[in-house]
Amino acid sequence: MPLEEVVVGRDETDLKKYGTEGTIFLGKHLVGEGQESHLTTPVLLDVLRPHVITLCGKRGEGKSYSMGVIAEEFTKLPEKIRKNLCVLIIDTQGIYWTMKSPNEKESSLLNEWDLKPKGFDVNVYVPAGQEKIFADAGVDFDSTFSLSANELTSEDWISVFNLDPYQTLGILLQRSISKLSGNYDINDIISKIEKLDGFEKEKLALENRFELAKAWGIFGQSNLPNILEPGKISILDISLTPQNVRALLISILGRRIFSERTAARRKEELAEIEFSTSRRIPMPWILIDEAHNFIPSEGSSPSMETISKIAKEGRQPGISLVLATQRPEKLHQDVLAQTDLLLSHRLTAKNDIESLKSIMQTYLLFDINKYINELPKLKGSGIILDDSSERIYKMRIRPRQSWHAGASPVAL
Repeated sequence: MPLEEVVVGRDETDLKKYGTEGTIFLGKHLVGEGQESHLTTPVLLDVLRPHVITLCGKRGEGKSYSMGVIAEEFTKLPEKIRKNLCVLIIDTQGIYWTMKSPNEKESSLLNEWDLKPKGFDVNVYVPAGQEKIFADAGVDFDSTFSLSANELTSEDWISVFNLDPYQTLGILLQRSISKLSGNYDINDIISKIEKLDGFEKEKLALENRFELAKAWGIFGQSNLPNILEPGKISILDISLTPQNVRALLISILGRRIFSERTAARRKEELAEIEFSTSRRIPMPWILIDEAHNFIPSEGSSPSMETISKIAKEGRQPGISLVLATQRPEKLHQDVLAQTDLLLSHRLTAKNDIESLKSIMQTYLLFDINKYINELPKLKGSGIILDDSSERIYKMRIRPRQSWHAGASPVAL
């Protein structure tokens, strides 16, 4: 008996075994072209298996909005599934803390979808050194987070300072870090630099970099939130943090998540052999906005190696990635190549459309331009390419139930 819903991200075997269990509601299938299009069956996304999802579209077409929809839907999963999953949102724009508040301004639109305005139980974290700024701005956050300087490797520092490891500053940095152990802070690093023989001008330049690092607001007693808690949705608001420091944070968190889930997966496989169903560490979904800044197609970033590793190897330990960008052309090809689900809102730049063709498979009947041009000019409209079913669908994302802070301001 055919399903009345479109299920994306789920192969035939899982579709027969699970049906629509373990899926979240994304929106509805669009049939027809342009303004003659109409909504039909629900479009559901599989969350039982790990995925790499690329979410793109030009500014104002609904990328961040769609990410919010995905996060909202995780809270609605049955307890037996939700306890095995968790969500981390890397908030680069400071717009997801409003998920705590209901979307009253779109109550009439929500009513058309048989939905109601609702706030969600999410945990918002801001950098410890920026706590006052967020509090004065009225941001509703739950706690702060910080890093200890000893959590960074010399490679991390070299990357975030954009140094050459084989030039004087890079070599001095590596020598200083190698002389430290245990729980040390930035002052300890500066002290080691001062004690190096010679290179007074270079030492001063390196010390100044570390002095500036104190102002980033992320260093203190190591206090990273426990992301990997069953059913938890965590939002890291790094909107006021410099870009290279944002990437550094993602790298450190990503490494930690990958390590913990890899160790947990070994225990799970042993439990499966012994016919046990226990899972202590949930499978994470990592949602990253403005992803092209963290794994760019050209140049480097402190987070590049970590994100690439998760994209390539994260399936086995059960880590999912949702990478949102308005410039898919700027996203590294290694990540695009690993994408098994593409959700694209309207794009107009030729280079961005061309970059998507690299992940469009031969089973598609038409050029991607045809599918995008057939979309109605309604926010939330898009196409979704499902590599599991080898199908492409036009759809419209459902309206947000929680308040969306990412809308453009109006002068009037």
